[in-house]
Amino acid sequence: MGVLLEDIVSGAYPPGSLLPPEAEMARSFGVSRGVARECMRGLEERGIVAVRHGRGATVNEVGEWDTVDEDVLAALMQQDGGAEILSEYLECRAIVEVEAARLAALHAGVEDLSAMADALGRMERSVEHAVSRAADDYYHEADVDFHRAIIDASGNRVLGGIMGPLHRGLLILRRPLGRPDRRIETAIPEHRRILTAIAAGDADEAHDAMEAHLGTVARYLTELVTEGRG
Repeated sequence: MGVLLEDIVSGAYPPGSLLPPEAEMARSFGVSRGVARECMRGLEERGIVAVRHGRGATVNEVGEWDTVDEDVLAALMQQDGGAEILSEYLECRAIVEVEAARLAALHAGVEDLSAMADALGRMERSVEHAVSRAADDYYHEADVDFHRAIIDASGNRVLGGIMGPLHRGLLILRRPLGRPDRRIETAIPEHRRILTAIAAGDADEAHDAMEAHLGTVARYLTELVTEGRG
């Protein structure tokens, strides 16, 4: 499915176009028709195509694609529009996580604070090592766990369900905005400020601290786009 998905995302098969029949795809990719059928089913489940009996598979408009699906996100990030999807994710985070931090300050219990502290501790330990893919993965996973713990601490179960797919997507999207060179002086202190405010039960400070942190990440995206154009 991966190669065909990348072809669609790249525009080789624009919205409204018909994909080749299963038999032709099976021959083209050197797989069985059963595998080709499963591939088509996977694309349909992700909103990429609409399959109609007797007509085949038609590529849907981009607005119908499941952009919180990890495979779709990974394909989108390989294209020129990667910065746009990053921007949309950051907007979504700002809408949800700033208020979630306020709620967490009002509702967090001992276990919630322990989960945040554990995640922050792992983030801090990751920056003690030389920059590597393993250390970077360790940092990103701990970072997502920190923000997930805040959502859990908000006490809103619906919010947790909404943010679950978003946080999984963030593991894919975070790397371009990771800025390892700024973690010690910026990212770690920003997360520590958030935790301190939540632990103190200071809802306004938790709100402001999360807003400031996500503002920093948004600036990283602006820098990334500027560097890409330069």
